[in-house]
Amino acid sequence: MSEKRRDGAWTEAARNDEVACGRPEEGVVISAAPERINNMSPDRTPKRPHLVYVAIGFPPAAKSSAYRMRATANLFVAQGWDVTVVTISRAAWDLEYGLDLSLLDLVDPRVRVVELPLARRDLDPDLRHYSWLRARHTARWLQMRRRLDTVAFPEPVFGSWRRGLESGTERVVREHPADLLLVSPAPYTALAAAWHVHSRFGTPYAIDYRDGWSVDVLGEGEAFGPTTRRGRWEQRLVDGCAAVFTVNEPIAAFYRARYPRQAGKIHVARNGFDADLGLAVHRRPEPGAGLAFGYLGTVNIDQRQMALLVNGWVAARERSETLRRSTLTFRGHLGAGWASGANANARVLAQARADGVSYAGPVAKADVASTYREWDALVLALAGGRYVTSGKVYEYMATGLPVLSVHDLPHAAEEVLSGYPLWVRPADLTVEAVADGFLRAAQLAVESSPADRAGAHEYAARFERTAQLEPAVRMLTERFAGAPARTAQVSP
Repeated sequence: MSEKRRDGAWTEAARNDEVACGRPEEGVVISAAPERINNMSPDRTPKRPHLVYVAIGFPPAAKSSAYRMRATANLFVAQGWDVTVVTISRAAWDLEYGLDLSLLDLVDPRVRVVELPLARRDLDPDLRHYSWLRARHTARWLQMRRRLDTVAFPEPVFGSWRRGLESGTERVVREHPADLLLVSPAPYTALAAAWHVHSRFGTPYAIDYRDGWSVDVLGEGEAFGPTTRRGRWEQRLVDGCAAVFTVNEPIAAFYRARYPRQAGKIHVARNGFDADLGLAVHRRPEPGAGLAFGYLGTVNIDQRQMALLVNGWVAARERSETLRRSTLTFRGHLGAGWASGANANARVLAQARADGVSYAGPVAKADVASTYREWDALVLALAGGRYVTSGKVYEYMATGLPVLSVHDLPHAAEEVLSGYPLWVRPADLTVEAVADGFLRAAQLAVESSPADRAGAHEYAARFERTAQLEPAVRMLTERFAGAPARTAQVSP
């Protein structure tokens, strides 16, 4: 058999193996979170504007984007909207990053959640579901699967979800016509659902890009050119949307330069911290017993950066009696799916166990504040550079603890951290400079006064999440709800 014919046979086998992947069959009832479906607002009337919010990663998904999504949905409800969230099934998140059921307590009960039966088949751990092709030739199966993913939409892994997202969102709009559709990628295939509903019903849509699509936030350039298939899709989407939101000014500037005719549509809606969690830490360390350094968040740095961080910690311990009695604990997701807790970074941490380094697993949102209260200083290790702020930055500052940066410089996080009085910025990314940073952070943890901590809390307060998102929600409300926007009540 020729190579071309062999490839065709493999592709067809992979297609048959995954024919149902990413597409709800006709007659499937779109599910919703059981405790939410019967809790729709009793005063729901046609006079209330209706927002359809395509938010893959909405609670209880254990993803960092879930915090922004729940705050956005709650703000729209507070502005007088009926809100229907379109997301994927809980079972899908169980296969990937898992679930944080405590997040559901933070979602306004008037938000309706519709779950589509979509999931990543490549993360399925049950061998009984595997075809002969997948079981015998796993690498080739995955190669074919990725090729097929991009047939419907130009995105690996999730492109095959296009029809499911489009049909599921269309059903929601047919049931209750929408005044506005808001889509929050990634996955970027969700953008196809916004375009589909807009084309079929004329529904206006806005894009909460967060990190953007055509910008390479890690490589600091463009991810793809304007004339590529993805480029043509994005051009169409940006031209047709009502507004685009990003999480920081560098990404917004990238998009304004890329689409100068649409520059007026592009706005910044920062991430922030959740005031209702009570993140302020008032712990006073005991140097004689050692200090507790902590990292909280998804560990998405590469092995090189993790090794640098750990080696800097080990070098600092050699220079300080206090640090020799201290610990460095990592909390959060360390890999996804089958690789959860068992990737290259996990090996680096395990090798440094004798030096007080440990990994203690993910933290539920309800336990975030108590986790911070166990620590005396925080380590901020981020990937990327001038385009990556990270939502964790705001949460770190809200604690009022010293924050040590271990990331590329310059970095978008500096725009936020530059005014934080307890920020430690190493001179460069070397083991010696990182060790100096740990020593300085330890000094601040021990010597900072109550006035210093109060100044840190005061600076961080401006980055409360609701305050950051409310202007965007108010703008869309005034434009599409036909009524003056309300001022949201922010928790103290």
